Amino acid sequence: MTRLWLVRHGPTHAKSMVGWSDIPADLSDRAALERLSAYLPDAPVVSSDLGRAVATADSIAGGRRRLPHEPQLREMHFGAWELRTFAEVATSDPAASRAFWETPGDSAPPSGESWNALAVRVGAAIDRLAQGHADLIVVAHFGAILSQVQRARGISASEAFAQRIDPLSVTRLVLDDRPQVDVVNHCP
Repeated sequence: MTRLWLVRHGPTHAKSMVGWSDIPADLSDRAALERLSAYLPDAPVVSSDLGRAVATADSIAGGRRRLPHEPQLREMHFGAWELRTFAEVATSDPAASRAFWETPGDSAPPSGESWNALAVRVGAAIDRLAQGHADLIVVAHFGAILSQVQRARGISASEAFAQRIDPLSVTRLVLDDRPQVDVVNHCP
């Protein structure tokens, strides 16, 4: 059994689709970072290799062991939609935009990644990283975290999208014979 502590990176303040672009996190709220670090167990910390996740993980690690950055924990790859606003994409490619957001699954942005592909990629990384750990802190992204909530709850991608995951929040899963969701979007 592994308790997985999924932490969303600090806020970026971006108003566009940010997937693999390396936009920094705003980590100026030191009090929030200290509360978050105090809430987390004494466990290894791993993060996506994107700067906003790395910096957040480094900020909350304290004396915890840092594992190497894991590229498979990245956010969804938005391809041609990367750094464009939702309105821009809806205007320029309305059918693809509607399909992507209203029936997430195999629909993907041009040259990008589908929700299902993200879920498989992140799930495989989580399964590999969790081996041998009673607790593991994972600093990742909105989509990566929601994909694991979807998997543990056995819900549709649309239902997962309806869940809120705030910056610097914790979502805790218990990985056992049957994964379970313990806490979602807790902001210490």
